[in-house]
Amino acid sequence: MSEFEAIDSLLASLVPEAPLPDAEARRALREQAGLSKAQVARALGVSPSTVTGWETGRDPAGQTRAKYAYLLDGLAAKLTPEPEAPPASPSEIPAASGPDAPSRTDEPAEGAGASPDGCRGETGDENDERHGDDGSGDEDSGDDVENLAVPESCVLCGRPAAHRVAGFPQHLSAADCQGASAASAASAASAASAASVAEQVPPPPAEPAAAPPAGAARPAPSARKSTAQPGKPPTRRAFRPPSEPTDAIGRAVQAALADHGGDPEAATAALVRRAIPDAMALLDETRKGARYDIIAHPWMPDILQKQSSRGPDQIWEARPKWTRGELPPGEHQVTALDINGAYLSALKTHLPIGQLEHSTGFAHDRRRAGVHLITPPHWSHEHTLPNPLGQRDEPGPLWVTEPTLRLLQRLSGPRYGLCDPPEIHESYTSGATENLLEKFRTVLKNARDGALATDDTVTLEYVKAMYAKFVSTMGESNYNRELYRPDWMHLIRSQAFANLWMKALKAHEEGLTVVRAMGTDELHVIGDWRRVFPEGRAVTEVKVKDIYTAGTATQPAGNEGEGE
Repeated sequence: MSEFEAIDSLLASLVPEAPLPDAEARRALREQAGLSKAQVARALGVSPSTVTGWETGRDPAGQTRAKYAYLLDGLAAKLTPEPEAPPASPSEIPAASGPDAPSRTDEPAEGAGASPDGCRGETGDENDERHGDDGSGDEDSGDDVENLAVPESCVLCGRPAAHRVAGFPQHLSAADCQGASAASAASAASAASAASVAEQVPPPPAEPAAAPPAGAARPAPSARKSTAQPGKPPTRRAFRPPSEPTDAIGRAVQAALADHGGDPEAATAALVRRAIPDAMALLDETRKGARYDIIAHPWMPDILQKQSSRGPDQIWEARPKWTRGELPPGEHQVTALDINGAYLSALKTHLPIGQLEHSTGFAHDRRRAGVHLITPPHWSHEHTLPNPLGQRDEPGPLWVTEPTLRLLQRLSGPRYGLCDPPEIHESYTSGATENLLEKFRTVLKNARDGALATDDTVTLEYVKAMYAKFVSTMGESNYNRELYRPDWMHLIRSQAFANLWMKALKAHEEGLTVVRAMGTDELHVIGDWRRVFPEGRAVTEVKVKDIYTAGTATQPAGNEGEGE
C-alpha cells in the first residue's frame, strides 16, 4: 500500500500546464494593450529577450508559464468586446427628416501611410552625402501607394496584399502583416474601442459645437469611419500628435546617481554595464506606433554567418585605413580631427525592413537595401584620396554593403567621375527605409546635446555606451540576444566609414591636403580646416584630437656645401 500511496502522491503533485495561445497571438495581445516587452518582462521577472523568444515560438515552463498564461488571459479579457445590445425596434427610433434633421459627418480614417517609418525610396543622391551630420534635414515626401488589380505576395509576410507601396507589394498596416490570430485580436480590440466610444460620444448637433475641454476623450482611430473612395488608399494627414517617449535616459541617470550616493564615476560605471538592455528597451519604446515591426531574428544567408566560432562572415565593411604616401615639399602642421558621434549619425542609413531576398544581375534598386557581390572598380587616386573600399589585399569580387555600393556608384557618376561603376553580380536585399531607427537616434542625439550643454559627463558616457554597444552587439553576440541583425550591423558600420570618406573628399575639394583617414572618426589634414568644418562637440561638428608637424623643412638656397 505504501508504494501505491507514493504513486498517488506523485500524481497529485502533477499540475496540467496552463494553455497558451500561439506566438503571433501573444505578441498581438501585448501590442493591442500598448505594453512593451520590457514592461511584460519586469512584471514576470524575466528579461525582454525571453519575452521575444516567447513571441517567436518558444514556450515558458513551470510557474513562469502559469504567470504568463494568467497575463495573456487577462489581456484577452480586457480586449474582448462586450455583447452588443439588441437593435432597437422601428417604433423606438425617432423620426427625423427635413433639412434641420441632425446628421453625422464621417471623419476620415487615419492614413496607414502616415507613419514616419514607412518604406521609402531614395530621395536623391544628395541624401547619400551625410558628412557626419545628424540626418534630420530630410523629410518624407510621402509613400507612392498604388492599388493592385490582382493581389500579390507581401514582401514582408508573404500573404496577399492589395496595394503596392514604393514599388513593392505590401500591406498598408502592421496588423494586416500579422497572422490570423493577430488579426482577430486586433478586430476584437477595435470592436471594444468602438463600443466604448459609441456609449460615450453623443450624436453631434446640427449647429457647430464648441471646442471640447482639454483632456476630453476622443474616438480611437479604429472607431472612426472613413470617407475615402472605394479602391483608394486612406488619406495621409498633414499633422499628427507628438508621440515622443518619456525621458527614460534622464530618469535612469538620476536613479543611478541616487543609488550611488551622487558618485558620478560609480553611477557611470553602473549605467554603462546596463547600456545594452536599456538601449533595447528604448528601441522598443520608440518603435511604438511605427508602421513596421522590427523582425528581430530573421533568416540570414550563409554569407552573413560566421565562418568559424571566432572568425568573421563574408561581408566587407570598407573600413578606411589610409595614410598619404608622400607629402608636398616642406614642413607642414597637420591637424588630426575627431568626428563626433560617428555611429550615432550612421543610424540614419537605408536598412532592410523584411527578410533578405536573393537576386542576380547588374540592376540596383535604390528602394531596397542589403548586401551585394560586386567586382569593384579600379581606384587610381591613392596618392591623394583613400580607396573607398579600404585597404584590401585580395583582388576579385567581394560582398559589400549598401552604403559602400552607393558610395562607389556616386563616385562613378557624372558629378565626380573618379572611377568606373561597380559591377553587381548578385544581391540579398529587402525593401528599405532611412527612418527605421530615426526616433531611436533622435532621442539619443537630444540626450547627448543636453548633456553637452550642461556638462553632464554621466549622461554623455551613458548615451555613448548605448548607441556604440547597440551597433556592436546586434550581430551574433551573447550580450544581446533580443536583436540578431548582422546585416544592420554591417550597414551601420559601413555608413559611418562612408561618412568619413565623404568628409575626406570634402576636405580635398576645398583645397586641404588629406594626410590620413582611419576608422570612423579620424581625419588628418593640412591647411585651414576651420573654413571647411565647424568646430565643436555636436554631431555636425568636429574637434581637434592632435596637432603635429610632418615633412622636411627645405634648405635655404646657397647654403649647399658650406663647411664649418
